[in-house]
Amino acid sequence: HVQLVESGGGSVQTGGSLRLSCTYSSKSACMGWFRQAPEKEREAVAGYTSSGNTYYADSVKGRFAVSQDNSKNTLYLQMNSLEPEDTAMYYCASDQPDLYGLCPHEYTYWGQGTQVTVS
Repeated sequence: HVQLVESGGGSVQTGGSLRLSCTYSSKSACMGWFRQAPEKEREAVAGYTSSGNTYYADSVKGRFAVSQDNSKNTLYLQMNSLEPEDTAMYYCASDQPDLYGLCPHEYTYWGQGTQVTVS
């Protein structure tokens, strides 16, 4: 069982930056960040594949950067050049790869979420 705790959300003006943190109790092969705005579909933002590669949603490429510090059991999401469209609840999540070695679309373990508001 994996536990995740998020922090770093808040309110920021357009063009500003935030860094989200997610501490985890155990490292999983699949780890990433998701976001969901009210009445919107949950969206994968950025994360790590089971092979260690990073991925980013097209909407955040060049602006967001995912990283991790294994010594601190922490996953980060650096968010730069924030736009109002980035406003959402942000969640970190983790899971094991499936039988094909792929990270699932729906993750098993989730943090509580942290609100990001850009105006």
